[in-house]
Amino acid sequence: MRLPSLSTLINYIWICNIYSMGQYISVILFAALVLFFWNKRKKKKKVEAFPKKWEPYIQHSVFYKRLPTEEKQQFKNRIMKFLTEVYIEGVQTEVTDEDKVLVAAAAVIPTMGFEAWYYPNLSSVLLYPASFNKEFDFNKEDKERVIMGMVGNGRLKNTMILSKKALHHGFDNESDKLNTGIHEFVHLIDGVDGAVDGVPEQLLQEPNTLPWLKLMHDTMEEINKNQSDIRKYGGTSQQEFFAVASEYFFSRPKLMQRKHPELYAMLEKCFRQDPSDSTRL
Repeated sequence: MRLPSLSTLINYIWICNIYSMGQYISVILFAALVLFFWNKRKKKKKVEAFPKKWEPYIQHSVFYKRLPTEEKQQFKNRIMKFLTEVYIEGVQTEVTDEDKVLVAAAAVIPTMGFEAWYYPNLSSVLLYPASFNKEFDFNKEDKERVIMGMVGNGRLKNTMILSKKALHHGFDNESDKLNTGIHEFVHLIDGVDGAVDGVPEQLLQEPNTLPWLKLMHDTMEEINKNQSDIRKYGGTSQQEFFAVASEYFFSRPKLMQRKHPELYAMLEKCFRQDPSDSTRL
């Protein structure tokens, strides 16, 4: 298991409300805990082979099953590399091997078109048992508990939070266009250039930027007029459009290619892969 980063420990303690009944952890104990993990983390982690017992878990990914044999092995290798780079922890829920595989698969899928990729803006993923509200509360039953995933900022910088239930739904349901894990990792990809704005400048060639902006706003207008099968959340902002459209692109590629050929072609250029074609890479 990969040891957590310094920021992960701080974020995890903050979210789990270590402060309780007016008491707080001893500064000395906290510092010792942080230093212990921080020093252990300095040792380079070896990338291990994909365990055979994990094979049933990876079969949940339609994307993986479409890959030719040699690229399936590449996919597995990237999963294992991701798991040495990013710490996954559960908040009031157990993290299983299947959870780890699905989180890593969601990270690898949108980056398979790139020869080498790592997420410089991510050190940890926190799994919640269910959806949560803006106060990160997943126990309270209210109308505000609708968040299934988010990329943190401020105290949560370099941390992603995912609903475990939503993560699994994205891989178990092959008929819809939803995948919360992919959605959140696309936000991270979008933000590599310094701004989560729906315009991934490091992926799009400069001549494609203006056509992408026009296509994006034209499609958002269709969404907001109820003239599109793209999820309505994609019409709320540029960054959400990019993430929602990417979910569709990777979850139902042939359907998007048929219904939105121009959008599909642009996303194909962006991610440098054609998920509808097993010979795309």
